[in-house]
Amino acid sequence: EDQSDEFKGNEGTLLPLWPFKSEKGKKFSVTAVVFNPIYDDMFAVAHGSYDFLKQSTGLVCIYSLKNPSFPEFTYTTDSGVMSLDFHPEHPYLIAVGFYDGAVAVYNLREKSNTPAYISSAKSGKHTDPVWQVYWQENDLDNQLNFFSISSDGRVTCWSLIKNELQGTDIILIRMQPDNDADSGVGMDLACGTCFDFHKSTDYLFLVGTEEGKIHKCSKHYSSQFLDTYDAHHMAVYAVRWNNFHPRVFASCSADWTVKIWDHNYSEPMFTFDLGSSVGDVVWSPYSATVFGAVTDDGQVHIFDLSQEKYEPLCQQSVVQKKKTKVNHLAFNQHYPIIAVGDDRGNAMTLKLSPNLRKAVREKTYTKENEIAKMEKLLELVREPSTK
Repeated sequence: EDQSDEFKGNEGTLLPLWPFKSEKGKKFSVTAVVFNPIYDDMFAVAHGSYDFLKQSTGLVCIYSLKNPSFPEFTYTTDSGVMSLDFHPEHPYLIAVGFYDGAVAVYNLREKSNTPAYISSAKSGKHTDPVWQVYWQENDLDNQLNFFSISSDGRVTCWSLIKNELQGTDIILIRMQPDNDADSGVGMDLACGTCFDFHKSTDYLFLVGTEEGKIHKCSKHYSSQFLDTYDAHHMAVYAVRWNNFHPRVFASCSADWTVKIWDHNYSEPMFTFDLGSSVGDVVWSPYSATVFGAVTDDGQVHIFDLSQEKYEPLCQQSVVQKKKTKVNHLAFNQHYPIIAVGDDRGNAMTLKLSPNLRKAVREKTYTKENEIAKMEKLLELVREPSTK
C-alpha cells in the first residue's frame, strides 16, 4: 500500500506492476482488454490495427497475472481482432469480432487454434469492422447468444445453434435527418462504433456512432430509437452504463471529452475535457462515482466524482515511449488493479493507490450507499426545471 496517500489530500497514484508483451503482438495495436468474470487473475488482450492501410492478421492473447512473461493461450487469426468478450457464466468461451466483419467464438477448453464457431456470408456476417461484441443472457430457447456492432450500421444478435452461428439484425442505425421529414425511409446507415446493455433492464441498450450521436434503443423496436443524444462532435469510442446507478451512463469521444449522463435528460450532467482523444472510459466495479479514461497522449485519468467534481484524482502517463497512444482500459473485479493496452501491442497492469478506492477502504461499500452517493451528485448538478 502507498502510505504517502495519507498526506496527499484526495490525490492518488497508479503503481506500475507488470508489462505483458508477446513477440507476435509487437506489430499490432491493442484493440481490447477484458478481465475474465470468474477467474480474477485471467485477462484477454485483442491485437489488430485501427489503420485501414495496415490490415494484416490478428492475435488474441490470454494472460494470467501470475505469469507476465508468457501468455497462457494465443490464437492467431486471418483478420485483425477488433473486439472480444468473455462469457459471464462460461469463462472458457470468448466472442471475438474481426476487422473483415466476421464474428467468432473460441473455446479455451479445446486445444485448437481455430474458432469453435465463425460467421459466414451465408449467416449474414457484417461487411465492415466489428467494433464491439457483448454476451447476453440465454434466449428463450436457452441458446447462448451475443450481440455485435459494426460500421455497416447493424446491431446483430448471434445465436450458437448446434455447430453454427445464426445472425439476426436487431436494429439498423440510420442517419438522423436534420429536419423531421420522412425520417427512416431510404436514409443511409450510420457507422456504429460502440454499445452497452443496461445492467438491470434487459431490453435497453445504448449505441454510439461515428457522427457523435448516442442512441437509446430497445431490443423490441428495430425501426426506431427510444431517444437520441447529440453527445459529441466526433466519433464516440465508448458508452458504458454505471455498475450501480440505473439511470447513469458515461461516454467518451475523439473530441477530447468524457461526459456523464442521466438517460432521462438530453444534456450531460458532467463534461470533462482531457486535452487529447479519449479511447476508452470504464466505470469501476467498486464505486458508483469512480471511473477511468485513457487518452492518445499516453495517460490514464482516474476520477471520483464524490471526492472531486472537476478534476481527476490521478492523471498519469503510463507509456515508455513518446507518441504512444493508450487505447483501452479494464478494471479487475476483485483486486485494486487496472489493465491498459497501447498502440504498440503492449498491455500493462497498474495498482490503484488507496485514495482511488476510498469506498472499499472505508468499509462503507454497499450497493445502496453507492446509488445514494451518485443520486446526491445528480441532484446537485440538475436544475429543477430541465428535462
